[in-house]
Amino acid sequence: MWAMLATMAPRSFLEWPVVRQMRTGDLLGRGPSVTSPRTKAIAPRTATADRVVQSVCPYCAVGCGQRVYVKDERVVQIEGDPDSPISRGRLCPKGSASEQLVNSPGRQTRVLYRAPRSAEWKHLDLATAVDMIADRFIETRRRTWQQEDSERRLLRRTMGIASLGGATLDNEENYLIKKLFTAAGAVQTENQARI
Repeated sequence: MWAMLATMAPRSFLEWPVVRQMRTGDLLGRGPSVTSPRTKAIAPRTATADRVVQSVCPYCAVGCGQRVYVKDERVVQIEGDPDSPISRGRLCPKGSASEQLVNSPGRQTRVLYRAPRSAEWKHLDLATAVDMIADRFIETRRRTWQQEDSERRLLRRTMGIASLGGATLDNEENYLIKKLFTAAGAVQTENQARI
């Protein structure tokens, strides 16, 4: 115990809590008189952010607004967006913890591809992956196109392509997806937020 007391910095009479309360005018002891130097030195992660980006929570279909705080091109904090008409700054526990999702060491940040009947995954660049998807989309549409049925009624559709959207798609994205797939002749377009 004496060793611990010897390592403590000497306190001046003016730093005693009661004297601090009287000196600062904080008579109830709820303000600056009870704030330690360590607490005064602490700043929120949001104060040092380089920029703030508006986003939408990636979990359920409610679409709560988020403010994403970025410092040195890394997400440092995610909070509710008070300007969001949906959530008015509030987030559920999952939305509040989405910073952990972004910065998880297990998060995949590159495209992985496994060729048919292969047991190995390989990394692809994004442009190659997008080209592969576009080529397969066009080839499937061409191969499965139905111009008319057996009674010669006009169909102009493909049953070989479908779209299943998820929770993070907002109204504008869903609108564009519906337009794209309808123009391509796909009739199976759905959005399921709780997969």
